[in-house]
This record gives sequence, C-alpha cells and structure tokens, in this order.
Amino acid sequence: MSAATLGRLSTDALRPQAPGGMRRGALLALAVHGLLVVALAVSVSWRSQTPQTFSAELWAATPQVAAPRAVESTPATPPPPPPPPPAPTPRVATPAPPPAQDAQIAIEKARQEKAKAEREKAEREKQAKAEKDKAEREKAERERERQAAAKAKAEAQAKQEQRDKQAEEQRLAKQREDNLKRMLGQAGATGAPGSTGTALKDAAPSASYAGKLIARIKPNILLTETITGNPAADVEVRASPTGSILSRRLVKPSGNKDWDEAVLRAIDRTGELPRDTDGRVPPVLVITFTP
Repeated sequence: MSAATLGRLSTDALRPQAPGGMRRGALLALAVHGLLVVALAVSVSWRSQTPQTFSAELWAATPQVAAPRAVESTPATPPPPPPPPPAPTPRVATPAPPPAQDAQIAIEKARQEKAKAEREKAEREKQAKAEKDKAEREKAERERERQAAAKAKAEAQAKQEQRDKQAEEQRLAKQREDNLKRMLGQAGATGAPGSTGTALKDAAPSASYAGKLIARIKPNILLTETITGNPAADVEVRASPTGSILSRRLVKPSGNKDWDEAVLRAIDRTGELPRDTDGRVPPVLVITFTP
C-alpha cells in the first residue's frame, strides 16, 4: 500500500460518517449486550443449583500414610475391598419385673437374714462379755489367793517370831534361874542322895493331887450333847505359885471337838487350882480329861 493510499484512509477515518453509517456499530453493540445477558443468565443458574451431598465412612482410627511410589512403573493394583461392617451389638432383653409375690419373698428373706445377723452379733457380744467377766473373776480370785497367801505367810512368820522370842525368853529365864541356884548352892536341899536335880525341893505333885484336880475342874464341864465313846483330851495348864490359872493349851485333841471345847471352858471357869499336900501348886501340869 502506498503512502498516498494510507493518507487517504486515515483522512477518511477522521472524517465524520455520512448519515446511515451506524449500522455496523449498532449490530456490534447488540451482540455485546446479548453476550452480557447470556453470561448473567449462566451465572445466576450456576449459583442456584442445589449443592450435592457426599458421605464417607472412616474405617481406620488413625490416618494412613501411603507408601512411597516405586521407581519403575508398575501396573496399578485395585484397592483392597472395604472391611465388612461391624456386627450389630445384640440387644439384651430387659427382664420383666418380678411379681409382687417374689418381691415379698425377697423382703422376708432379707428381714430374716438381718435378724439372724443381729442374733449372731448379740451372741458374739454375750460370749465376749462372759469371757471377759470370767477372766476378771479369775484375776480377782488369783489376787485374793495371792493376798491370802501373803497374809497367811506374814501371820505364820509373826507367830514363828513370837514363838522364837518366847523360847528365847524362857531359855534366858531358865539360864538365870540355874545360875542363881548354882550360886545359892545346895543348902537346904531335901532331895534323895542320888538325886540329880538342882531344886531345893521336889516339884512333882503327890499321888493324890490328880484326884484333887479332877474334883475341882470336872464339875465345871457342861455338855449340851451326849458324848459317845471314851475321848481323852490332854490339856497343858500353867498356874502361878498361888494357884491362879495363867493359861491352858490343848496338847492332844480327843477327836471329839465338843468334848475338847467343854474341857477348855471348864478350866476357864475353874480359875484357880488346888494346892498340893505340901501347900504348893505345880507351875505346869498336863491333865488328861475323859468323860
């Protein structure tokens, strides 16, 4: 194309169009508006479609990571079939409520078991209390026995000490008496030439003195019961030089308690022994009493 031609075309383009030359522009404008209407219609129809819903089932508790892809191409393997659905949980049939009679039986059984438990508990408590009381009684009895034994031992020891003291006093008194007799000598002694005693006179009672004693004491023996047999009670009697009875002691029981006590009471009632033929009273006598 020559420069003259180009110049002419450009000049023609810049010139105002002659009337009736807008047909092509109008067609173009209509085409553009038509396309715009179609585009709007398609857009509105796409937005008004109902979204599709999809459902999926998760069979693994944790996500699974795929293994790395092999270097060499291998034929695709079909995916493993899905595991079978879990078996439905069997429904446990709820038992029907027991009838009223069964409930009454259960209540009665529970009451009986409770009563039995209470009886057993009471029996155990009773037995425990009985064992405790028995243990306390045994302990108290042992304590009483221990105290009684200690008291008896103390009394026996005191009596033994008293007897030892009396024996020692008697020994010392006899020793003093013997010493006094030795100092006085044998002046005025009336014993036989072969006598081995130390007294000035014989102290033995005369043959008739026993009869005097029986005659003095026996009337004072009072008995409330009949004495059978022939019991013999030996009693030691101690008297002062004037004959007053100082003490009496049962040396040999007769075997009849009533007779022994009657003899001792009779001596207490007598109070004083008779004098012997020489006017003296033996200081110690052992008298045998029979009914």
